[in-house]
Amino acid sequence: MTSEQQTTYRRLIVERRGPVGWIINNRPERLNAYDAVMREEFPRAWAELDSDPEVRVIAHTGNGRAFQVGADVEELDGEAVQQFQETMRTLDLKLTGWHCNVSKPVITAVNGVCAGGGLHWVADADIVIAASDATFVDPHVSIGQVSALETIALMRKIPAEAVLRMALVGSHERLTAQRAYELGMISQVVDPPELLRDVVQELGEKIAKNSPVAMRATKRALWGALEHGLTDACREGARHLTSVWGHPDQDEGPRAFADKRAPNWLPLDGDR
Repeated sequence: MTSEQQTTYRRLIVERRGPVGWIINNRPERLNAYDAVMREEFPRAWAELDSDPEVRVIAHTGNGRAFQVGADVEELDGEAVQQFQETMRTLDLKLTGWHCNVSKPVITAVNGVCAGGGLHWVADADIVIAASDATFVDPHVSIGQVSALETIALMRKIPAEAVLRMALVGSHERLTAQRAYELGMISQVVDPPELLRDVVQELGEKIAKNSPVAMRATKRALWGALEHGLTDACREGARHLTSVWGHPDQDEGPRAFADKRAPNWLPLDGDR
């Protein structure tokens, strides 16, 4: 699979592969644990791809034998730990696409180990796919830390008992990719593992065929529903549905279907 690298980062790689933009964790010697530099780079990378009209879908994965293992504990001392603690107190993490209010579809591609804070990207993605050798573990309580934000977010996706078991057993048990699939944490297991990025790219290209403005409104409606009760969620969903009435894509879709051709969607044009 060919790729084109667009921007240089110290801890991340940002690439475009056709309509799919990729964010790749690139600190394999530390199992892609995030430090202050990576924390600073994530919001910049998300914003870069979300604002690029040529990018329709954003995929996120890691280099090496781990996807992400959370915060680099060796860095958390002195000024660095104070900065990290402040982001937690203010809930100003800016790590994931959800944290950064990304409007485009986001696919997390889990390769290898996903531990602790790495679960943020599993909980917050629109779609999660994992290699067959991927494993998931939450070691917080095993090192005297509280498991909260990642696991609270995971409760939106999988049964509470499964989350509680992961959080309370800690580093003494790992979920396999197959078990994560059975629980609904991920939607697909890729075997052999080396095909993970190809499979995600193919899925991203399928998604990219759809109307960007319709997908943005759909994403806002569905994620917004998690913040409300049923009636309020439906009211808010109706607001997002009607927000694209009159947009040219609403005419182009049926016309292209009737003409038996690929639709010519308009690119996203700001915060509509």
